[in-house]
Amino acid sequence: MINRAVLILKYKETAIKWINDSESYKDSQTITSDDINNDSTVYLVSEEDSESQETLNAWLELNYTQLFESELSTWYSDENDWPQERTFALFNQWFNAECHTIIVDTVDGPIRDDDT
Repeated sequence: MINRAVLILKYKETAIKWINDSESYKDSQTITSDDINNDSTVYLVSEEDSESQETLNAWLELNYTQLFESELSTWYSDENDWPQERTFALFNQWFNAECHTIIVDTVDGPIRDDDT
């Protein structure tokens, strides 16, 4: 086990509708809830921040901007295509945050950063 928790953002219908209605996406195939939530980005958070729903909510309120922008950048690299007002309330309208606190590393070897 490792001393982290996993945070997964699941897209709500409001966000999926925004993606499908976006001018940049109009000519593409319609994205469904199953499509978008089938393979999610996993964010590691500290054990302390995941101890309770209250501590997780406090962490989310402090870090939602980075999470929001990370998710938006997977769809559109041009920030002009993003919602201009990215509030915590909008974040909560767009995403359900799932937190999992038991993580077991089954790989024999160090974790390394593939970007370096």
